[in-house]
Amino acid sequence: GRSMATTERLGASRTRRNSNKNILTRIRHGQISGGGLSRGTEMSEALLQERDHQAKWHGIPLMLQRLYDGSHLNSDLSQIHSIIKEVASFLSMEAMSFVTEDRRTAQESSSPNTYTFDLFGGVDLLVEILMRPTLTTQTNFPKMSDDLVKDCLSVLYNCCICMEGVTKSLASQDDFVMFLFTLMSNKKTFLQTATLIEDILGVRKEMIQLEGIPNLPSLVQSFNQQQLANFCRILSVTITEPDLGNDDKHTLLAKNAQQKTNLCPSHSEVNQVALLKIPGFIERLCKLATRKVSEASGASSLLLELQDWYTLLDNALVLDALMQMATEDAEQSSTESPDESSLATSPLRHSLPQSMKIVHEIMYKVEVLYVLCVLLIGRQRNQVHRMLAEFKLIPGLNNLFDKLIWRKQTSTHVLHGQNQNCDCSPEISFKIQFLRLLQSFSDHHENKYLLLNAQELNELSAISLKANIPEVEALVNTDRTLICDGKKGLLTRLLSVMKKEPAESSFRFWQARAVESFLRGSTSYADQVFLLKRGLLEHILFCIIDSGCKSRDVLQSYFDLLGELMKFNIDSFKRFNKYVNTEEKFQTFMTQINSSLVDSNMLVRCIILSLDRFESQTDDVRVVEVLSECSLLSYMVRVENRLTILFRLVNIINVQTLTQENVSCLNTSLVVLMLARRRGKLSFYLQALREKEYAEKYPGCLLNNFHNLLRFWQRHYLNKDKDSTCLENSSCILFTYWKETVSVLLDSDRTSLCAIASYIDEAYMDLGRDFLEV
Repeated sequence: GRSMATTERLGASRTRRNSNKNILTRIRHGQISGGGLSRGTEMSEALLQERDHQAKWHGIPLMLQRLYDGSHLNSDLSQIHSIIKEVASFLSMEAMSFVTEDRRTAQESSSPNTYTFDLFGGVDLLVEILMRPTLTTQTNFPKMSDDLVKDCLSVLYNCCICMEGVTKSLASQDDFVMFLFTLMSNKKTFLQTATLIEDILGVRKEMIQLEGIPNLPSLVQSFNQQQLANFCRILSVTITEPDLGNDDKHTLLAKNAQQKTNLCPSHSEVNQVALLKIPGFIERLCKLATRKVSEASGASSLLLELQDWYTLLDNALVLDALMQMATEDAEQSSTESPDESSLATSPLRHSLPQSMKIVHEIMYKVEVLYVLCVLLIGRQRNQVHRMLAEFKLIPGLNNLFDKLIWRKQTSTHVLHGQNQNCDCSPEISFKIQFLRLLQSFSDHHENKYLLLNAQELNELSAISLKANIPEVEALVNTDRTLICDGKKGLLTRLLSVMKKEPAESSFRFWQARAVESFLRGSTSYADQVFLLKRGLLEHILFCIIDSGCKSRDVLQSYFDLLGELMKFNIDSFKRFNKYVNTEEKFQTFMTQINSSLVDSNMLVRCIILSLDRFESQTDDVRVVEVLSECSLLSYMVRVENRLTILFRLVNIINVQTLTQENVSCLNTSLVVLMLARRRGKLSFYLQALREKEYAEKYPGCLLNNFHNLLRFWQRHYLNKDKDSTCLENSSCILFTYWKETVSVLLDSDRTSLCAIASYIDEAYMDLGRDFLEV
């Protein structure tokens, strides 16, 4: 750990310090072997002094020697403090320039003082000084002042900024990490401690166990709201699966293998449970998430906090955003009466308080929403859902929507891949986090109706009544005391900003996902009509056909949303036909769909399912009318078009490349075949697949691949219950029928006309026999 990191650093910078080679080599040798010199403070003062000027050490080794000699339990703390302050001045400048440069391009060699400080044992010495009082039974030794503790932490943090090796070394010392958590109970040193812990946990190899923190519940209960928000920053690392960011991209084979090995709950799941056990924790997070800016603490304490701890703004983008907003606000108004004393030095003193308050509040809320979001998709989902409803998170966010969440169009933000972690401005992160929370909140959960207000709930009931269909049970059961108030509910507010969003904005992806999750689950006619009446279908078609949108992520989310909006809904297909009223528009639409079936196959599935249902309702005049007029349905009626789609779906994937994102292609191909089987046409489709193979001169290739995929499907879906209910809800085909169809297709009896095996010649049978043995 420690010595190796030092070795690597020494190797990298030896050329600069040839003159001190023998000293450095001796220290290095001591650190590795454990014999001889292990810290520079063990050398004679004369030797250090003689080398100091030549080596440009700025007297740091000498200061450390004085610190080492003067630091013991009963030593004069004021003397120690003055040495630490002196050292700090050498290190803070380096940390400052490191932060303002791009961290990735800054080199460790550009922080020679920090390097020297660490090399001569400074980091270890400070850890020792901080922890010494906890390691003794003696009671009457001088207490360290808050300022001394603060300065020690600041120096350590500066070292972490400039040298990743220091951060890693501190992270590997469990007792020190736990000790830091106990320092958080002191309001005066809270901010420095929190910032250092955050840095350390970011590089730790093994996730920390929250239950191991001494007196965690009372520690959290002692925090004020501001501290709790900062603590959420730290918590986010402890409750997130390390690789969760790229969930869609992991192959299902790898994930299944991992699940077999990890039968017990992961560290992050255990940590989630530990948090939910803390009395009042969720309630306080809901209060933080929904409080107004004016309810947050005054500006003067915030400015003191910033002066006290400049590194809170640990990325230049945040600082830029603050400055930019401050200038914008200054142009709009200068009515704020500034707190003269603390702001006199600020060039933006007239406008800083309000915009600072807003950004500060937004930065807090980002952290809080992130934690709530992770808990909402975790194993304790139902418990968390009940609590968020009870503490009125949704109506609270609804009241903040116009003033804070979407208070103005943020300058158009170019799309990042949905999973890329980016250093966006706080405003952008906040909007995305808010949309992710909405998506998790309404996804397959009956609490989704809390996103509406009373008037909108009545509208849903009226739609059902008019169409002569029963109201959805979840709607009837919605507790009216917990829903949104105000002129609009959260869902309709979201729709109105979604329509104004610029074409290439990355928010579109998240907005569409949030609205789609409201529709997911069992199809509700009333929910669809509610959104149709607000022009959602036309908006989606405009984006897909007319806006020139090229982003795959945005298109995929819009296709999925369109599928949920149109599924089994005659009104949607009528509206589609009215909008797509020229051959040219229809061709543009089909080109977008065909350009990537991985992105559009859920929509294709919805169209095929709807067509199947409509064909069984031909006693209804409206249905007959739509079937004859709608270009989209006419396209899907043609068997050759369905076959082309089927070929492509089976061709896109194989067992090795299946992920959470493209496994839908396999399920869509199954839907096509299940509907064919219902109508006794399964053998026709299999024969067509065989002919296609021969035409392409690859006999057995498609069908063997499909056979392997279905074997994988059985292993994947017959193990879990969650996925099967999703398949059943979204297709309105019983899961037993899915299972039966797969069994029939995999039948080894080569005389069966519905078995894939019958369509593969013996010679080409089972080319990929060991696909699943990976």
